[in-house]
Amino acid sequence: MTDIIPADYAELFENANYGHLGTIRPDDTVQVNPMWFLRDGDTLRFTHTTKRAKFRNLQHNPSMSLSVIDPENPFRYLEVRGRLIAVEPDPTGAFYVVLGKRYGNAEQTPPPDSADRVVLVMSIEKSTKQ
Repeated sequence: MTDIIPADYAELFENANYGHLGTIRPDDTVQVNPMWFLRDGDTLRFTHTTKRAKFRNLQHNPSMSLSVIDPENPFRYLEVRGRLIAVEPDPTGAFYVVLGKRYGNAEQTPPPDSADRVVLVMSIEKSTKQ
């Protein structure tokens, strides 16, 4: 487990909480959207497509930030910052299915846009908390 994520906040990233992912648009404004994610050691993994703005944002600037609010205490949160370190093809939508099941849909099937699906891999480099 990374030292960047404090042990007493790790459950926010281990549980199926929604994160708010921030990326930087080509005009240098910030885009933030709720996202499913999976922590994998010192990285976070997201499902996405190559046809959307967030993907284009990350091609322009690989900086990323994800915040997760404690569902039991909205004043408690953890934000991690890092960058896009890999884009893995997922043309069957398999990772989308994994995340759908993680977030409560036991019957999750691949989405119609599976052919354009990728897994975005984010490094975890810094964190802030409250």
